[in-house]
Amino acid sequence: MTTQDTSSAEQNRKPRSSARREGGRQVRRTKRLAKATSPAIWPGVSGGTYKPLTETAMQQVHKAALEILATLGVGDSNQELLDIALAKGCHLNEHGRLCFPKALMEDIIAGAARSFVVHARGARKGVSDIECSGSKVYFATSGSAVTTFEPDTKTYRPSTLRDVYDFTRLTDKLDNIHMVGDTVVPTDVTDDFEHDINIPYTMISATEKPLCFAFRSAASVRPAIEMFDIVLGGCGRFQNEPFAIFGGCPIVSPLRFGLENLQVMMEASRLGLTSDLAVAPQSGATAPAPLAGILAQVVAETLACLAVVNLINPGCPMAFAAWPFITDLRTGSFTGGSGEEALLASAAVQMGTFYDLPNSVAAGMTDSKIPDVQHGFEKGITLTLAAMAGANRVCEAGGMMGSLMGCSFESLVIDNEILGMVLRATRGIEVNDETLSVEVIKESVINPGHFLGHNQTLEYVETEYLYPELSDRDSTDAWEQQGSPDLYERSREVVKTILATHDPAYIDPVTDQTIRSKFPILLA
Repeated sequence: MTTQDTSSAEQNRKPRSSARREGGRQVRRTKRLAKATSPAIWPGVSGGTYKPLTETAMQQVHKAALEILATLGVGDSNQELLDIALAKGCHLNEHGRLCFPKALMEDIIAGAARSFVVHARGARKGVSDIECSGSKVYFATSGSAVTTFEPDTKTYRPSTLRDVYDFTRLTDKLDNIHMVGDTVVPTDVTDDFEHDINIPYTMISATEKPLCFAFRSAASVRPAIEMFDIVLGGCGRFQNEPFAIFGGCPIVSPLRFGLENLQVMMEASRLGLTSDLAVAPQSGATAPAPLAGILAQVVAETLACLAVVNLINPGCPMAFAAWPFITDLRTGSFTGGSGEEALLASAAVQMGTFYDLPNSVAAGMTDSKIPDVQHGFEKGITLTLAAMAGANRVCEAGGMMGSLMGCSFESLVIDNEILGMVLRATRGIEVNDETLSVEVIKESVINPGHFLGHNQTLEYVETEYLYPELSDRDSTDAWEQQGSPDLYERSREVVKTILATHDPAYIDPVTDQTIRSKFPILLA
């Protein structure tokens, strides 16, 4: 691990004195669980130490992407986009594809927004806001899985609107997940407008953390913002302090626009709101097989979205959301937990940093169908590399299983523990005169010959080390006396406890009644 420069936030987190610990491990664990967060980790810790691409390689990818946009362009533009883009220097090639000249793209990249803030609400306001810029790292749920895992039968069932509420309120209690996305699709809500209103309503009801979700129709955006303003207590308040950003897939790889999601992105840009799209070509299927080739294509596709946003509204914020996916070329199936996926996602993050753009990427997308060993090692490597690459928003970071087809409550709880360890590893090692501990070593080595009772040890016991809430560090005898539980069993107990006791309604009754009188709210 390389030494990291400390940000102002990190510098404010000085080691805090700690009283001598009393009462044994279980008492100490109970006290830790009662705390809101560990002082050893925090949202927005700085990543960026892992760099799979050299400077030369990034320049090559950049040039290849601009060449693709200038000559091949993007197909299936709608007329509204053509009217805007052609008037500002783009052109159609002989195949009727919209091409973006290199000089125009360089200007757009130079003038693009370098950061955006997604606000928290209520008691979390200010404390849990996230600022996407530089190499600050935050973890977010998302995924839009169509099924939910049933632990009793180890089967998957269609997801419902109630599942959206339950996944959101569970995430509300998991401190290492900083932003909440729509983890599952409510298959019991089929109407597009009802979907676009009920997803955000349900999530707003269940958490005050920053949010991200996708609209199916651009016609839903303004009515949803009206609802958001009602929640915040006044017209225009959401645009002043947005608590959500809008996802979607405006690109259908290879290099075509997806009409519905393109229209959503254009509408959000007109309103000055942040788009957090997902540009997700698959290697060897909808993108080249070589990792460098898929990287060049996904960068080109993501820059095309950046161009659209900025041609409509210069400087409007957008996440550089290049999400290249890997295909198992033996079967043609998407594989979210592979080493190639971990490597390629990190390279995509590095390209976002190369452009100095706020970015997001997908990681934690295990191919395992249950929370098992495969689940753990696939999530561990993909989440760690994405964070260490400096992804502003690591999406799909909690609960996703079965190559994004399913979501699990137990996995969500386990992933929260994994994310804590990833944050601690990403934070790195602060090296200075105090932490090098030369004088402490001199004081302790001869007499008493250990460091257990030294004041420095007591001062750093909480700030230097992260203590797991689920992982087992007991002796084998103590573990056997507890009934030999494994991590999965412990996660099930946590899920049961939270869902039985945490039943939030963050929209007050009067406001809720106003919303229900205006919109087709389906959640009981």
